[in-house]
Amino acid sequence: MNIHEYQAKALLRDYGAPVSDGRVVLKAEDAKTAAGELGGPLWVVKAQIHAGGRGKGSFKEAEAGEKGGVRLAKSVEEAAEEAKKMLGRTLVTHQTGPVGKQVNRIYIEEGSDIDRELYLALLVDRQTSRVSFVCSTEGGMDIEEVAASTPEKILSFSVDPATGYMPYHGRRIAFALGLEGAAVKQCVALMGTLYKAFVEKDMEMLEINPLIVMPGNELKVLDAKLGFDGNAMYRQRDVAELRDTTEEDPKELEASKYDLNYIALDGEIGCMVNGAGLAMATMDIIKLYGAEPANFLDVGGGATKEKVTEAFKIITSDPNVKGILVNIFGGIMRCDVIAEGVIAAVKEVGLQVPLVVRLEGTNVEKGKEIIATSGLNVIAADDLKDGAEKIVKAVKG
Repeated sequence: MNIHEYQAKALLRDYGAPVSDGRVVLKAEDAKTAAGELGGPLWVVKAQIHAGGRGKGSFKEAEAGEKGGVRLAKSVEEAAEEAKKMLGRTLVTHQTGPVGKQVNRIYIEEGSDIDRELYLALLVDRQTSRVSFVCSTEGGMDIEEVAASTPEKILSFSVDPATGYMPYHGRRIAFALGLEGAAVKQCVALMGTLYKAFVEKDMEMLEINPLIVMPGNELKVLDAKLGFDGNAMYRQRDVAELRDTTEEDPKELEASKYDLNYIALDGEIGCMVNGAGLAMATMDIIKLYGAEPANFLDVGGGATKEKVTEAFKIITSDPNVKGILVNIFGGIMRCDVIAEGVIAAVKEVGLQVPLVVRLEGTNVEKGKEIIATSGLNVIAADDLKDGAEKIVKAVKG
């Protein structure tokens, strides 16, 4: 689960991290009042969407010469005007894709004097199963670009959970970033604060880009992006309340209500599979035969007829879907349950695209019989290869 920048900064502020004072604006008429509560002489107006690259992004409705989703203002009136220009419009960045995201929230904060821009992140390193620090002197840039062009400027190391964060971790980061004097001591304390927040709040990612060095050798968190483990939200009630469902794909949101593992993709063949590994293999073989998957969908091992019905309805709600491949290996999941769910869903929402069903495992013959006697135009497949070939052929003509 992701949250907005202003929410991330509020959370980090509660832990003691240095962040600028700011105000969130939801309505254009409140922008001037919000800006007036902050001291000048510089205001920063930021579009709030769940995507990076806002400063370099562009609005679909932009006029010639207009700037991106992060703008500077030199008066309260100018800050309010910039906020009004962005609210309700669609911002396109390299992370949103061409569709973009509508800006429903604006964050206005005090400007900061910047001597240097640095990069810092905490991540879950899946290779070591530990929390890792990543830092670079090249702040304000995409870390992927830095990794590709100057990888030697990135320091990455993991923290042993037996000891947790230690001051020498902070000093290692400070020296790698070229900090001096009071900034070193502040860095050691700040890294401990961030590590504590990361662990206690079940984060998957904490990215600060940039972390700035100000005149007087002081550090400040200028931008913050936090991602949380969705499976841990039952014990992070305060974080769960920050969820902005308008930033999420409606189909993914609907799937979560039924405990379905669904991720929307850009292809034309919808997939309904049981088991994450089989779902990945199904998407791979669809690509192998020349098409693209429209989604990742794992109905799980204990899916009911009702859950399968909802899964099918979610797939067919995607206008990009030109064909559907159901690929079930019945272990805990029974093939007849899948078959009944598919039939129920088709009868409820209709079938406007080709449907290929491959069943194998527990009660497979019963499942095939249910589909064969349903009277529906369903294409049977003998195995995964056969199923992929048939659905791609049906879609591609």
